[in-house]
Amino acid sequence: MTRPATWLTALAAAVLLAAAVQPAAAQGFDIRTHTLKNGMTILVQEDHSIPNVALYLFYRVGSRNERPGITGISHFFEHMMFNGAKKYGPGEFDRNMEAAGGSNNAYTSENVTVYQNWFPRSALDLIFDLEADRIQNLSFDPEIVESERGVIASERRSSVDGNNFGVLAEQLSAAAFTAHPYQWPVVGWMSDIQAWTLDDLKNHFKMGYSPSNATMVVTGDVTFDEIVAMAQKYIEPIPSNPPPPKVMTKEPEQLGERRVVVRKFAQLPILMMAYHVPETAHADYYALQALETILFSGQSSRLYKRLVDKDQLALSVSGGGDWSFDPSLFTISAQPKAGVDPASVEKAIYEELDRVKADAVTDEELEKAKNILLSGFYRNIKTISGRSNAIGTYEVFFGDYKKLFTAADDFAKVTKADVQRVAKQYFTANNRTVATLVPDAAPAADKK
Repeated sequence: MTRPATWLTALAAAVLLAAAVQPAAAQGFDIRTHTLKNGMTILVQEDHSIPNVALYLFYRVGSRNERPGITGISHFFEHMMFNGAKKYGPGEFDRNMEAAGGSNNAYTSENVTVYQNWFPRSALDLIFDLEADRIQNLSFDPEIVESERGVIASERRSSVDGNNFGVLAEQLSAAAFTAHPYQWPVVGWMSDIQAWTLDDLKNHFKMGYSPSNATMVVTGDVTFDEIVAMAQKYIEPIPSNPPPPKVMTKEPEQLGERRVVVRKFAQLPILMMAYHVPETAHADYYALQALETILFSGQSSRLYKRLVDKDQLALSVSGGGDWSFDPSLFTISAQPKAGVDPASVEKAIYEELDRVKADAVTDEELEKAKNILLSGFYRNIKTISGRSNAIGTYEVFFGDYKKLFTAADDFAKVTKADVQRVAKQYFTANNRTVATLVPDAAPAADKK
């Protein structure tokens, strides 16, 4: 049996791998920045190993910047931004990019909306022209708006209303947050999706898609000077508007366990629970990441071994948190086996969490967690796409992309006492919300 490598060995191996695949990253990972006159921040990381480019645009607007009545509107623009502007009409954004050998994607969260472009460097001028057109001249054609509204409503029906995990997760968040806008879903409530007005859409776009509310990250076969010149040509003339108002609401301390029961047709029950944890930029982020890895990562993790292997109570168990500007949730989700009472699964989870609180995790567990976290970190930044995403994510959520350079050390500094402390501090009964989906009989129309 081969002895597991220490985390230092894993780190060294990861660095060597990164050096072999991405020489630019190994030779200093140099990032240069420029701020346009309209306030947009540009970050450039040159890598001439392949003639390709990754350009990411991070807009600091998500569902936390919405209000009751317009929930889901940020997610709407993730779709709408591909539906035509002044120079490039409906469908032409994708057609022109694909014709030039590029591709794209986008995602929306509670905090940000991010647009991702991957393309050969020969398409650089085209990509800046495409982005500038939709930032400045997005079309609000009523027919297209109504068509996309239908697409969003259909997405909600499939991903939430028709998905038992989606239904329960939505109810969990709605119960866990009583004040903060993290309480409503990114996709939005159906009544709001159906009620957005053109004025609602135009006002949200003007606020959220202002150049001063965006960070552009470009990685790949480019030079800093040419990116700044293109940004000055295409993006800088676009005027900025006031950014979204600051989210001032702070979620009050939870003073007791909350419970939600959903009764819905299902083959099996589902158990979810959530604990309030700090925002990403908080000092406890790295310890919570280590704890998440120890609890859930792989078949040797504590909760997998207990629930799936040893006691055979559940088919699956997972958990963790996400990037956030404000204090958010650490969630745990389990699928009990047929005939297993969700209460027995819940009890086993609490016992495992109490074990972490009572006794420090082992040296081997912490070493394994660091191996996983560090290898994942370096795996993510060895491509130009992963690097653009990482640079932008650290710049936006930590407030400084330079935190990317200390992340490996920050993971390495986590101690067993740190892991035990965060478990004690956050995984308490008063800080917990529990949601259970109880299988109900099939609707009468579905019965044969």
